[in-house]
Amino acid sequence: MASKKTTLVLHILFFLSMLSEILISKANTTNSTDADLNQGWGCIEGERKALLEFKHGLIDPSGQLSSWFGVDCCEWIGVDCNNKTGNVVKVDLRKRLLGGEISDSLLDLKHLNYLDLSCNDFKGIQIPDFLGSFERLRYLDLSYAAFGGMIPPHLGNLSHLRFLDLHGEGYYNSPAVGVYNLNWISGLSSLKYLDLGEVNLSKATTNWMQAVNILPSLLELHLSNCELNDFPHYSDPNLFVNFTSLQVIDLSGNNFNTNLPSWLFNISTLRDLYLISAAIRGPIPHVKLQSLRNLVTLDLSYNEIASEGTIELVNGLSICCNNSLEVLQLGYNGLSGELPDSLGNFNNLRSLDLKYNSFDGPFPIAIQHLTNLESLDLSRNSLSGPIPMGIGNMLRMKRLDLSFNIMNGTIPKSIGQLRKLTALFLDGNSWEGVVSEIHFNNLTKLEFLSLHLLPKKRPFRFHVRPEWIPPFSLKYIDISNCDASPMFPSWLRTQKRLEDITLKNVGISDTIPEWLWKLDIVSLDLSKNQLYGKLPNSLYFSSTTFLVDLRFNRLVGRLPLRFNVVWLFLGNNLFSGPIPLNIGDSSRLVVLDVSGNLLNGSIPSSISKLKYLKVIDFSNNHLSGNIPTNIWNDLNGLIALDLSKNKLSGGIPSWMCSVTSLLYLKLSDNNLSGELSPSLRNCERLYSLDLGNNRFSGEIPKWIGERMPSLVQLRLRGNMLIGGIPVQLCHLSHLHILDLAINNLSGSIPQCLGNLNALTSIALLYREIDEDTKLAKYSNHMELVVKGQDMEFESILPIVKLIDLSSNNLWGEIPQEITNLSTLGTLNLSRNQLIGKIPQKIGAMQGLETLDLSCNHLSGPIPMSMASITSLSHLNLSHNLLSGPIPTTNQFSTFNDPSIYEANLGLCGLPLSANCTPPNNQNHKNDQDDKQDDEDGRYMTWFFISMAMGFPVGFWAICGSLALNKSWRHAYFRFFDETRDRLLVFIIVNMTRLKRKIERIGVHG
Repeated sequence: MASKKTTLVLHILFFLSMLSEILISKANTTNSTDADLNQGWGCIEGERKALLEFKHGLIDPSGQLSSWFGVDCCEWIGVDCNNKTGNVVKVDLRKRLLGGEISDSLLDLKHLNYLDLSCNDFKGIQIPDFLGSFERLRYLDLSYAAFGGMIPPHLGNLSHLRFLDLHGEGYYNSPAVGVYNLNWISGLSSLKYLDLGEVNLSKATTNWMQAVNILPSLLELHLSNCELNDFPHYSDPNLFVNFTSLQVIDLSGNNFNTNLPSWLFNISTLRDLYLISAAIRGPIPHVKLQSLRNLVTLDLSYNEIASEGTIELVNGLSICCNNSLEVLQLGYNGLSGELPDSLGNFNNLRSLDLKYNSFDGPFPIAIQHLTNLESLDLSRNSLSGPIPMGIGNMLRMKRLDLSFNIMNGTIPKSIGQLRKLTALFLDGNSWEGVVSEIHFNNLTKLEFLSLHLLPKKRPFRFHVRPEWIPPFSLKYIDISNCDASPMFPSWLRTQKRLEDITLKNVGISDTIPEWLWKLDIVSLDLSKNQLYGKLPNSLYFSSTTFLVDLRFNRLVGRLPLRFNVVWLFLGNNLFSGPIPLNIGDSSRLVVLDVSGNLLNGSIPSSISKLKYLKVIDFSNNHLSGNIPTNIWNDLNGLIALDLSKNKLSGGIPSWMCSVTSLLYLKLSDNNLSGELSPSLRNCERLYSLDLGNNRFSGEIPKWIGERMPSLVQLRLRGNMLIGGIPVQLCHLSHLHILDLAINNLSGSIPQCLGNLNALTSIALLYREIDEDTKLAKYSNHMELVVKGQDMEFESILPIVKLIDLSSNNLWGEIPQEITNLSTLGTLNLSRNQLIGKIPQKIGAMQGLETLDLSCNHLSGPIPMSMASITSLSHLNLSHNLLSGPIPTTNQFSTFNDPSIYEANLGLCGLPLSANCTPPNNQNHKNDQDDKQDDEDGRYMTWFFISMAMGFPVGFWAICGSLALNKSWRHAYFRFFDETRDRLLVFIIVNMTRLKRKIERIGVHG
């Protein structure tokens, strides 16, 4: 507002100067030859030729200067002359689509004081030096004209210049504009308006503050997106700051990375202050705000202002600026706490924007006193409670946005008193009750209505009669996740200006009416209802429709043959038959999603005609045949290809990765075979590769780890791959899903897997890897085995962290380095030939939720550190050789299923039936064993001493007696001889009897 007023003042001053110029010219033209010649022709011949030469250097593809012919150049478009003298004083070619060169013939326009070449396309040429030679020039606008290079310092010669706008383009890949210094600005002593937005001032040797501080008449200063990083803080503002007239300051889009300097709050003339996304940090300084009594606009959005000092700032402004402040914008600052009541003191506030902060508490009652408020945006905070009834008193309200808070209760009928309301956004809250016609009867100017609620957390109905004729004419409607009539809302037929329709998950069970296809719709989302019936053969709207989303319904029949849609989502219906052969005629398609239907046949080669296609999703159908080989070269912008869950056969086409833009490739759950095509090595930007559940053979190529540095998801499970796990996979620093299960892999687990960086850091849920991905509305999904179950992940897939090497022939020990993966969520090494012990430091894997080591040959005890993994909720250690007691603390106290530990004969303790000896009894037993060992030691000592003494005593007692007594000696040996003879007789007699018995048995047998 203030900026417009300032511009009006500048124009008044400019026209006054023109009037004085005319009077001076009139006095000087009495004896002028040119003037005498001009009286009958309108413009001066020399200036007409100069303009024609200027035109000759321009490129005018649209013929904007076609009127530049004939004698009177003052009648040409964009040219104004002095009515008395015929001199050209103004050239205004704004928005004429011009390019080319700027001829120095313009210097012949000696009286030119206004030159506007803004909003054209000069393809990066430099601003000509000679523009600094127009002595009378007061207005120069070269903004948004695609000039490049360095701004010539010659412009500093324009001492009469009052308006200078050199704002650059600012879009991606636009020509860069910069300066080497700002000293030339000091020559613009009459300057009142300066805009150097998008001009690179980072290389300037002169401080920007010093340069503009010497312009005494400056009213507006615009230096947005100039790559500034210095915001001077002067201790004595009266000594250094000379902004005595400044009314508008725009320093948005710079990187100051500092708090606000105190001198900024002492500019008494300041009306508008813009510091949007300027890396301003809090807290806001404790300053006296009395000088800001004229402040009209304060925009500090997209900064890092802390909550400390914010309330004080609002309170201070509410005192000094309570009658002047009209626009207050503090969105995207992370502010918290309850909104202060002092907000209600801004009597003339028209716009209040506090979105994307963390304000909590109820809707502030004080805001209801802002009767002049036209726009209120409190979205993306944590406000709670209902909308107060007093909302209906804010009769000037045009835009109300309370979306994505935690508000509840019913929507008050008093909202229908806001007769000037054009936009109402109440998304993402937990409303209950009913919204009916009463809420809308007085909203005759409503154009935007959004009630996109959270998925049916509380009962909420949108209830209007089928024959209702609304008082408004909507452009946009979004009603989602609530209960509406099962009949298609016929009242939409009365909305002739409707462009964007979203009726998602509202319980419609009806056919789609024919009149809907005749609307000039830009976006149509009817997903997640129970719509049935067939679609027309042609989805051809009167204008190009960007989005049609009919997913998750019960639509049947063939796919439409023709459509002029950009994003087409027909997935999860009951469409049948082949994909139309002429689908390539729909040349504007960017997204084609027909997944989850009953489509059959082959993939038509006409897809190659879809030059703008970014996403192809044909998954979960009955498509057969080979993947076409001759279409991929033409799809230069393709980022996602999903052909999973079909009946495709053959191999991967050799030209598949000629599409270098490809980010997602899903060919899983088909009958594809052969070795992994070497052509895949050209997919260097690939983000997700899913070839699972096919019949691929051979080894895992090493180049996956060498040529795909961006890969985050690799799924090769369920194939016939052999060989070892390549250590090159460890180079994939972004990899957070590695699924190689159910193959024939052998060898040991690479130790370097412990170096996967993505499994040691916390992942972001909404990581955008590519702007095209966001624009194409593609949502990646993947089936994984987690907690022993097949689960499909979509929205949270970026934070799923998994390594699954199960059902292979891997051997060796589990590498200790695997315990470095502190944020890994699922580790499945089951059904291999692993040996050794479970790593002792496994407790360092604090992110583990699933651990499956079953069906291996692991031995030793369960590490006690495992009990410290408090996130562990699924464990399987069965069928190993583990021994020792089962831990009982933390999560282990919840593992009550014996099958977790079965077939480990050495394990004991609950929940197994095998008991372990309690620790106290075991200690007592150990003491007894030690005592017994001591006693046994003493007994063994005496035993050996007795043997040493008893042997010689016994030997000489017997042998000595026999040697000394002859009769004892003869009797002893005779006894041995008789005993020997008796033993021989006994053996011979018994052998003879046994032989006779055997012979008798043989005769009778």
